[in-house]
Amino acid sequence: MKSVFFVFFTLICLVINVSCRLDAKTSSFPTGDMQFLEQITADVVEKARVLPGQQNNTTGGILICPGGFYPAFWIRDYAMSLESEKITPEEQKHALLVTAAKQQETDWKIETTGGFVPRGAIADHINYDGSPIFYPGTYDYNNQGGGPWGVLPCLDDHYFFIHMAWYYVQKTGDPAILKMEINGFPLIDRLDLAFAIPPSDPKTHLIYVTDENSGISFGFMDTVRQTGYLLFGSVLKYRAACELSEMHALCKNEEKAGEYKTIAVAIKKNIPETFPIVQGLFRSSTGKSCQPCVWGSAFAVYVDAVEPAQAQLISGALCQSYQEGTLSYKGQVRHLRTTDDFNEQRSWDTPAIGEGSRNRYQHGAYWGTPVGWVCFVMAKTDESLALKLAQEYIQELREGDFRKGQGFGSPWECIHPEGNYQQNPIYMTSVTCPLAAFKRLGW
Repeated sequence: MKSVFFVFFTLICLVINVSCRLDAKTSSFPTGDMQFLEQITADVVEKARVLPGQQNNTTGGILICPGGFYPAFWIRDYAMSLESEKITPEEQKHALLVTAAKQQETDWKIETTGGFVPRGAIADHINYDGSPIFYPGTYDYNNQGGGPWGVLPCLDDHYFFIHMAWYYVQKTGDPAILKMEINGFPLIDRLDLAFAIPPSDPKTHLIYVTDENSGISFGFMDTVRQTGYLLFGSVLKYRAACELSEMHALCKNEEKAGEYKTIAVAIKKNIPETFPIVQGLFRSSTGKSCQPCVWGSAFAVYVDAVEPAQAQLISGALCQSYQEGTLSYKGQVRHLRTTDDFNEQRSWDTPAIGEGSRNRYQHGAYWGTPVGWVCFVMAKTDESLALKLAQEYIQELREGDFRKGQGFGSPWECIHPEGNYQQNPIYMTSVTCPLAAFKRLGW
């Protein structure tokens, strides 16, 4: 009887010990840091709100721009900020319906630039007067696209449009919106049409482009020329396929739901086979600018687009790179590790604009947007390291907090110590994306 009691007592002690360790792990994030991040994120989103009538906003509702200074509504930045839970259902519905209403109705060859906007394309950004702009670099409806911005509209916005719809349905429990007609065309059909726009390999279902049908894989790399199979765009397609499968199931379209599930399975299988891991990270593409990509690799793990074995390799590599000092600065993260830069003059091998000055913007500056994804992945190997990176990120926000007044701008879009470089203050995804990831980690 004593031995039974001893075993039972030992088990209870083990459970208590594990529980205490878990409590210690989750409480190791400084008590005030999440409250601080929650509040500064709410304040940044408030700055990003453009009310009807403000800045010529004629869309009939509130639009949320990428920060407190942007002259248009960006689909990508908005969709990436949803998981922060700082955007109301009413704002979500308005943004979703405005985006759907500006979906391209017919094929459009832009003679002045050489761009081609196919029927079903989703805008990159929408001017406050309602005119859709399908390419980066301009607000001019009649002269957009071509040149460094690609022949086709940005590829990622099609999948962010799908994510907007999925998130709204999940949060409101209102699948009826999927059958709502916008300009005579049901939303669910518009989502299907958008999904089919980016060029893909029919066998692997991965995004594939050449110079002749190029498009931006991910807008946060729109000044980088990429060809071949594209990692980030393919990861976004994987998530969109999963989300469309769920939405079609809600609409009782079981056959369609199954088709999208099959596509998602194929993409997940083909990502590691197509983008070989180099020193722990997936390559960004298989053609131009094919270097090992921090952002794409971390995001692939974050949205469960890879199997556990690959996820663990990427996690270990990010932890190592962080310890070696090749990954981050003041808690902000580069697109590429410093050791993966093409040469001493530029970061990516094929800039889309100019020479792509190294250590500036998308060519080597440090960004807040991906910090949460990177921490999420690092935590699979060493949560203490992930917490250290997150605390450095919070510290930079505290030091540069835009609410302190003139001369302060954090969250910046990107920074670099060389020349004390800082670009675009009060940048929304620099806080909304990390906040969402930290919440997933239970911090």
